[in-house]
Amino acid sequence: MSRLSSSSLPVFPQDAKPRHTANFHPSIWGDYFLSYDSSFHEDDSDIKQVPLLKEYVRKMIVSPVDNNFLFKLNFINSVQRLGVSYHFEHEIDEALHQIYENSTKENNIVSYDDDLHHLALLFRLLRQQGYRISSDVFCKFKDQEGNFKESILNDIQGMLSLYEAAQLSFHGEEILQEAYSFTLTHLTESLTTKLSPFLSGLVRHSLGQSLRKGMPRLESRYYISFYQEDPSHDKRLLTFAKLDFNMLQKLHQKEVSNMTKWWVKDLNVSTNFPFARDRIVEACFWIVGVYYEPQYFLARRIMMKVIAISSIIDDVYDA
Repeated sequence: MSRLSSSSLPVFPQDAKPRHTANFHPSIWGDYFLSYDSSFHEDDSDIKQVPLLKEYVRKMIVSPVDNNFLFKLNFINSVQRLGVSYHFEHEIDEALHQIYENSTKENNIVSYDDDLHHLALLFRLLRQQGYRISSDVFCKFKDQEGNFKESILNDIQGMLSLYEAAQLSFHGEEILQEAYSFTLTHLTESLTTKLSPFLSGLVRHSLGQSLRKGMPRLESRYYISFYQEDPSHDKRLLTFAKLDFNMLQKLHQKEVSNMTKWWVKDLNVSTNFPFARDRIVEACFWIVGVYYEPQYFLARRIMMKVIAISSIIDDVYDA
């Protein structure tokens, strides 16, 4: 490689104008998390309930499957969607394995032959758990011409369960693709009719936000508000979900407070990097979407700092 001569090097004018930096708006959070009070404000009587309520939920999950098969399906679904399943991962694993053993036959065909809601719910719970359940089970809801039967149009809860189950389709599963289009159309039309507050809110939210693509903490908060409108809801499960949500949110808010103090006081970003965006709360929120469980607090702390530093580096290069 030949050596460059001094005459071939670029020459920059002495009076070059300084680069312009973006004028980012300040964080909408201001100093909220700098003075954040992390003490828990629930009543002591409520806090004392948590272990008892947790044990109640655990017993309901591990109860024999044969006692009430349909109740067990609905209960596990509620536990997962209320955001408290992380307490019972092993118990739910065992319960769903028993359900799989009891309800399937050769070639992973579900032998359960009941209404659309419970069949679609069974399909979704097992498939999202990793069991390769055959989608041919939904053929029974088609007529001789290959279209979905009009008789299921009045079963809004069943249609909603089928809509959510169809979102777990594999490539080439035409029946689930057809089911998705069919249920999407008719569920949208159902919003113009008179539905119960529980179903109306759930259908509207499900059409706007895919169950599989939602942020777990946000989806749990939404489902708590829907679940309490369900006339058949379990009061103790609902109470446990609310208390657990509040306690876990307090933990997350305390973590954001600590990260904000590191960002403002230790790094002194506003002085050292005045051109950088103040995205520390945003970074914390992102990581809660990756893993929110309390036992992963150290991983969250590390990733929050990685994202925050990456944001500064990105703005350095932009400037």
